[in-house]
Amino acid sequence: MAATVASDDVVRGASMPAGAAVPKMGVLTWLAYGVGAVAPGVKGGAFTTFLLFYYSQVVGVPATIVSGAIALTLFVDAFSDPFIGRWSDVTRSRWGRRHPFMYGSIVPVALFFTLTWFPPAGLGHAAMGVWIFVTAALTRMSLSAFEITGNALAPELTDSYSVRTGLFSIRYWFGYAGAYLFSAISLATFFASTPKYPRGQLNPAGYPPFALTSAALIAAVILISALGTHSRIPYLRQSTTTPRTGAFTHLREMFRSFSNRGFLTIFGFGVFKYSAIGLYTGINLFFGTYLWKLNGGQLAFLTLGGIVAATIAAPLAPAAAHYMGKRTAAMVFAILGVAWGLTPLFLALNHMFLTPGDPRLMPTLFFIDSTYGAMVAISLISTSAMLADVVEDSAVRTGRRDSGTFFAASSFMMQCSTAIGIFLTGRILAWSHFPDKPAPGTVTGDMVRSLLVHYIPTSMGLWTIGALILCFYPITRQRHEENLDILRAREAEAIALEQANLPVGGPLR
Repeated sequence: MAATVASDDVVRGASMPAGAAVPKMGVLTWLAYGVGAVAPGVKGGAFTTFLLFYYSQVVGVPATIVSGAIALTLFVDAFSDPFIGRWSDVTRSRWGRRHPFMYGSIVPVALFFTLTWFPPAGLGHAAMGVWIFVTAALTRMSLSAFEITGNALAPELTDSYSVRTGLFSIRYWFGYAGAYLFSAISLATFFASTPKYPRGQLNPAGYPPFALTSAALIAAVILISALGTHSRIPYLRQSTTTPRTGAFTHLREMFRSFSNRGFLTIFGFGVFKYSAIGLYTGINLFFGTYLWKLNGGQLAFLTLGGIVAATIAAPLAPAAAHYMGKRTAAMVFAILGVAWGLTPLFLALNHMFLTPGDPRLMPTLFFIDSTYGAMVAISLISTSAMLADVVEDSAVRTGRRDSGTFFAASSFMMQCSTAIGIFLTGRILAWSHFPDKPAPGTVTGDMVRSLLVHYIPTSMGLWTIGALILCFYPITRQRHEENLDILRAREAEAIALEQANLPVGGPLR
């Protein structure tokens, strides 16, 4: 029962005088928090859109080996992500619980990301798969140290049910900018069309500068985000107790947190949702290249639809959460979005859509991609804000605000499921007998139709099953406010007891 649970082992502003007010966040802090999402956006766009395409279509490694190597990194995530989240929850330092990890991730993630794109010469297919697995796993583990702790800042920056949705709206906007805007710029520059390579994404010379630029951008935005939120450290929740040691103790506490019903529903939705997203991003470049027959400039233009989508979703997500509730918004926009996004593929399969070269094709695809992306983004923003509310719901029962642990599990789920989606991409390519590093003209219409036949029902099924799981999410605005009241009362009681035991003239905290 809630009444029997001890007060939190973390307090807001442990270095602040008791009773001091927490100042509001300034615009620069909001922007710094949001811009941090550019780093996982760039990495995610590079790994899901370009990595499989590069190794299978440019280098010539079989797609099953590449997708399998990427998917195997989920075993590394299964151990590293919960460890990072739990470690940050119990960390005590003058920089708080999160910022040491944010700063410490900068060099490793830039280094390992770069190495992923520069395999040693002379490797066979199997050895190439090992190289992809090792470097991709180290990249993801390094980035998790930033992404998990950065996301865990949200429930510590504000307790507000509505403001949290706003925080994740701006963070998702920057995440989309990292994934889509940078991909569009890359397609228009590094992979621009040339006489030898009219579809520049097949040009091997474009990938080294793409990789180096991506790594530099990732490192820069992590540093900006860490520095920009550094001033909030005195007001964040800090660990005030020495953590109980022992692997089994940590595992027991983590599993107790993970048994929260709200968390389990979000986790279940996320497994299916991010598998579908990984499948979409892994196969979309194949559709652009072989179904719509687009060059690098045209693909870059369509990629900008992601920025339009995020710009639409950023103000609409808080409004949808306010009027519909976060759970309903997440479910409705997930189903509507994927159904709308699959429309051109379904019509093309049945010879009812615009054909390659039609002047109406590009604006039509851009409109559909932008509106589809906006609906999916609203769903994603809503579920991230829902996870932030789980932190207090769990704390009422456990006495711990394990935001790092929860967002670590979410990060693992996201990366694991995205890897599953990429693995599914490899399987669909194999089922469709799609060639590796094909010569011009060897990709037949039957191969492309087979991609559509396998992809459309798989994508729709993943989104639908995931959305239905959210029916079991229990936290409403009213329940969240009740949780906050319980936790505030406990914290006030703990402060009163602490002051009562102080000698006359002793410091309050």
